[in-house]
Amino acid sequence: MGDMSLSDYRGRWVVLFSHPADFTPVCTSEFVALSRAHDRFKALDCDLVAISVDSLYAHLGWIRAIHEHFGVAVTFPIVEDPSMVIGRAYGMLADNAPDAATVRATFFIDPEGIVRAKLCYPATIGRSVEELLRVVAALQRVDSDNVVTPEGWHPGDDVLLPPHQDQVGALDATQDGCWFHRTRPDKQSEAGK
Repeated sequence: MGDMSLSDYRGRWVVLFSHPADFTPVCTSEFVALSRAHDRFKALDCDLVAISVDSLYAHLGWIRAIHEHFGVAVTFPIVEDPSMVIGRAYGMLADNAPDAATVRATFFIDPEGIVRAKLCYPATIGRSVEELLRVVAALQRVDSDNVVTPEGWHPGDDVLLPPHQDQVGALDATQDGCWFHRTRPDKQSEAGK
């Protein structure tokens, strides 16, 4: 897809992810699933960018094979990193790694170019596309209001209010529920109804 820089994505969310190698079963399953979910990431104003140590020609052969065998077009860029300089700079590949296979690192980068979250899996465990979408949505939700998201939160679920930071708020007897675990319906999802 041509030359690119992460700065080209300023103003948008980016999920930058590494995969150990082209033509491998777990990576192929991820690329098929991510390609099928690409429109869902776009709906969140989020771009996908893959990176591996394989060459451009390996990437081209692999995406052709994915298209032929699974009927899926990979429409997001795959960055080649044969020198491993990007992989090492981002901690995707240890300096003393026995081979060039990267871990399954995933970086969630906000519109200002700041890495906001990172997930890391071994080469043998595939990522969950639903979890990647959930993390992007949760990061966007907490940025839009003074709330935090509970375990397993999905858009439309109740959100949490940050705990009080002073004794007066903590001791306020008029509060419903637990002062350090206050939930409320998600006003954004109510506004969309």
